[in-house]
Formats: sequence, structure tokens, C-alpha cells
Amino acid sequence: MSSDKPRGASGRVITPVAPSTSKAAALSQLRDSPANEIVISRLINAPCELVFDAWLKHEHLAHWFGPEGFTITTHEIDVRTGGVWRFTMHGPDGVDYGNRIEYTEITWPTRITYKHSGDDDENEHIRFATTVTFTEVGGKTELTLRTAFATATERDEVVEQRGAIEGGKQTLGRLADYVESHLR
Repeated sequence: MSSDKPRGASGRVITPVAPSTSKAAALSQLRDSPANEIVISRLINAPCELVFDAWLKHEHLAHWFGPEGFTITTHEIDVRTGGVWRFTMHGPDGVDYGNRIEYTEITWPTRITYKHSGDDDENEHIRFATTVTFTEVGGKTELTLRTAFATATERDEVVEQRGAIEGGKQTLGRLADYVESHLR
């Protein structure tokens, strides 16, 4: 393993998100935000109900969730306020990342909030709160993904070591591609 690659708390190499060349990711926009947050938005050519369902339904998540080249395996999912989604994200280099999401609010079809943490020893320290809003704009959906960390330092760490901004843009691009080509 190369020493120039980012490493997690245990010394394991972290798979940073590679830059994208896709048009879909390029349409996702980074927005101004407080120093401890990342805010990314995307206009998706589909109604809010469709986009909202793609964000929460197990049968859709595996097709788009995560940055380009990453896949997921869901271990459990209970979509309700107080419910939990546990999944493993598989990096393109074969490295696995355990994830745990606890839903704190689900207001169909306009808002989802959740607390995210790692679901394994390597990633347990990565914690943030996310709010996803779905706003109807002329038959399309303006999706805004707001991720808040406890400190600006924590935010900067995931941006620098894991490519969180690029990963967020790619994830919203994959969602848009999936919804626009498979669910319309």
C-alpha cells in the first residue's frame, strides 16, 4: 500500500472518490454553507414523489446510492422515523465501509432527515446529520442535500480524505440518471 493514500484510524487505506467526468455529476451544484456543512443541490427532471421514493425504497437504492464506481449491500432497512438503514458501501478498489443511518424525520414527499455514522470500527468516528429536501419546480424536483458535521474540522477531513463534495455530486448525478431513465 502506498503511504501517500489517506488512511483511517486503524491505518487502513481510505478510498477517496475519484473526480467525475459525467455530465450528471457536473449538474450537481455546491452551495454556500456554514463552515461545518456541505450543501449540494440538483434539479431532477421528475416529480418529487418519484425522486422521494427512489431515495427511500430498497429496490431503488442499490441502483444509484453512492459515488460513481461504488456499490452498496443493504443489511437491514426500516424506513420510518426512528428506523435504521444499515449497509456496506463497496469501493471500486474492493474496500468496504460499514454505514448506519437512523431516520429522524420522514415527511413524504418533501423532507428526509437522518443521523449517519459508521457501522464498523474503521468508520464509527464519522458522524453527521443530513437533511434532504425535495421541492417541486414546474414538474421537476429541486433536491437539496445538506450535511452538517459537529465541527468545520470534521467536515474538512471528509472533504480532503474521502472526497465528500465530489462524492455528493456524483451521488445526486447517479440518482438523477436513475430516476430520469428508469422510473419515468
